[in-house]
Amino acid sequence: MGILNRATFAGGIHPPENKEFTQSCPIEPMPLPAQLTVPLSQHLGAPCKPVVGKKEAVKAGQLIGSSDAFVSAPVHSPADGTVKDIALVPHPVIGRTLAVIIDVDRENANPKQPCCERFDENFNPRKWTIEQICTAVHRAGIVGMGGAGFPTRVKIEPNPSMPKEILVINGCECEPFITCDYRVMLEWTWQVLAGIRLAARAAEVGRVIIGIEDNKPDAIEVFRQAIASCPEGENIQIVAVKTKYPQGGERQLIKSVLKKTVPAGSIPPTIGVCVLNVATCAAIAEAVALGTPLTHRVISVTGRAIGRPGNYYVPIGISAKDTIEHCGGLTETAAKVVLGGPMMGFAIADMSTPLTKTSGALTFLTRKEVTEARFRRRQTPCIRCGRCLSACPENLNPTKIAHAVKAGRGDLAQRYYMTACTECGCCSYVCPANIEITGYIKTGKLQLARANKKV
Repeated sequence: MGILNRATFAGGIHPPENKEFTQSCPIEPMPLPAQLTVPLSQHLGAPCKPVVGKKEAVKAGQLIGSSDAFVSAPVHSPADGTVKDIALVPHPVIGRTLAVIIDVDRENANPKQPCCERFDENFNPRKWTIEQICTAVHRAGIVGMGGAGFPTRVKIEPNPSMPKEILVINGCECEPFITCDYRVMLEWTWQVLAGIRLAARAAEVGRVIIGIEDNKPDAIEVFRQAIASCPEGENIQIVAVKTKYPQGGERQLIKSVLKKTVPAGSIPPTIGVCVLNVATCAAIAEAVALGTPLTHRVISVTGRAIGRPGNYYVPIGISAKDTIEHCGGLTETAAKVVLGGPMMGFAIADMSTPLTKTSGALTFLTRKEVTEARFRRRQTPCIRCGRCLSACPENLNPTKIAHAVKAGRGDLAQRYYMTACTECGCCSYVCPANIEITGYIKTGKLQLARANKKV
């Protein structure tokens, strides 16, 4: 087991971290609300279809949505209750989606508690076969919890045509404000490590690298100590990567720790790499060892405009409104609610919007922060300074893509590799002309998807 230092990638930025609001807040279970709205589309791939009906009683952990598609993940009820309705609800990415609305039986249902104490250095991943691990992960509905939401079973199961050699674990959490993964690493160390070892066994890799940003030395240290007493510790390496955004992007993390490039339009397995988030690994351990589906996750409720910031263990399907009420309500200066972080999150106007498996945070911005941002974002013509080229972690020319989209030249935007853009927002952040470059690129991608009848 070794520790490397200051691995990084070309490009990127270092915005204010703003981690101080929640980084010292231990994970706290949140009480069950009166109602849960569980979306049937919470991942990349085919959405689920409901397998329960109106007025049907459901139990915590019960399957409520499923799909026969290979790239999909089932959905489960987070609590005991009764199905009130199956209806369209707000979704921050796709606008609206079908969801199972559950009236929670709060008199007889207790909030789910974390199970990290069930894991220690004696955990043995070889008690389960590769097939048992992959089946358990699929049945539990586990998806990438770092934001991408790709079904985890598809990632880890063996593929003879695309064998995996290295498992890279993403513990960077480079997005400003968010600290949920940081707290998971500190408080659920053995559970995360159990999930890592199970995933490594399922993927049949011979080497594991855990990438953690160097602004989290205590997380690096707890994993160093745990790995030292782990039977497979000699195959696990910690890499302290340079604190920089978007260090947590899987393509950037691979570049940092392996000095390899994932070809444009390809996925990490094409170069023998599998990437998993630390929270996803914790969910894998719980699913395989305890048979528990993914119905809860840790989120950061953070920012200057929320009464009681913290890291909370919440049921999937809880609304932003119920979360706000539990966390002390909004302050008088509140002006914007962002599902996620300020760089890649989505501003929401409807507080009934439910949290999903990929929701890592609710960020609350003040009127002053939003006003200052608007002033800074007063657009002027492009001065061709090239800052966006220097900041782009994908080595693209973001301004050319944006101008092509603005001119209605989708064909030209594609020739400039528009689809290779990860929409990290670095170009917009550094642009002195305050051009919303990322916004144009997102629009171009949407227009392309519509032209190809994918939306």
